[in-house]
Amino acid sequence: MSTIDTAPPRPATGLQGTGELAGIVLDWTPVPWETVVDHYALYAAEDADDVAVEDATLLAKTVYPHAQHRGLGGTARRWVYRVVTVDAAGTRSRPSKPITVTSQESVTVSGTPVAVVGEFDGKGLELALSPDGYARYTQTFPDGVDFRHGADDPATGWSYLHPGPADGWAGRREHRFRLRFPLDEAPADDVDLALWLIDSHASIPGSAVLKVNGTTVDRLEFAGGATKGSLQGDSTVPGSPLRPSYVERALPADLFVPGENVLELHKDDGSWIAYDAVGVFARPPAHE
Repeated sequence: MSTIDTAPPRPATGLQGTGELAGIVLDWTPVPWETVVDHYALYAAEDADDVAVEDATLLAKTVYPHAQHRGLGGTARRWVYRVVTVDAAGTRSRPSKPITVTSQESVTVSGTPVAVVGEFDGKGLELALSPDGYARYTQTFPDGVDFRHGADDPATGWSYLHPGPADGWAGRREHRFRLRFPLDEAPADDVDLALWLIDSHASIPGSAVLKVNGTTVDRLEFAGGATKGSLQGDSTVPGSPLRPSYVERALPADLFVPGENVLELHKDDGSWIAYDAVGVFARPPAHE
């Protein structure tokens, strides 16, 4: 009579994580090839010294030695993780050693708003034409968006979708979005741009030229999304297919002037992006 080997698979090793804006990326060393892995089970707990391996803490199952913990928002958040290997027979390994990782803090949390359009909340529903009115874009915004902070209403003045030259519904041309805002005086220190998206085109999100007062600052590259944000406006709904992404970068102080300032996003490449919110933030005073 033959004996079936029921020895548990080896536990995952080398678990490590990297904190990003609104998320944490995890990687570990795959178990040796002789183990037929059905999946890896990832467990997580927030603000704890360890995580119990139980249904309540199961974050994800994956066939790859890699996982992403998304949707954590702009506040720095501390999480602890363990991984369990599950083989083809359903046998489970011992849990991996725990690791603790903290996500990055957003400038929307650390900074002071200077000019903001929308709310940094994973939703674009407060913006014009949201959640599915993109067919009215060319009629509503024939010359792109020109938004004056403190005077215009995001619900009518800033389109939830920013099309690019790959979008036939928007005329297959380039589109400029401008954010105008006053300053009593030029900033003494650099300020920060926060550009949060609830989604973008999956294969050709493209890029946009960032300008401040007519000076080119950078070309912003956008991550591929799920191509669902043209019809849905809330990435926080459980099971949402939307794939948010985030761009935050410094803006040199010498670009700004007393009086009116203009931040421009010139979408001259690729397809659409779907806004969560966009804004300029002053940095907190340095500690003396």
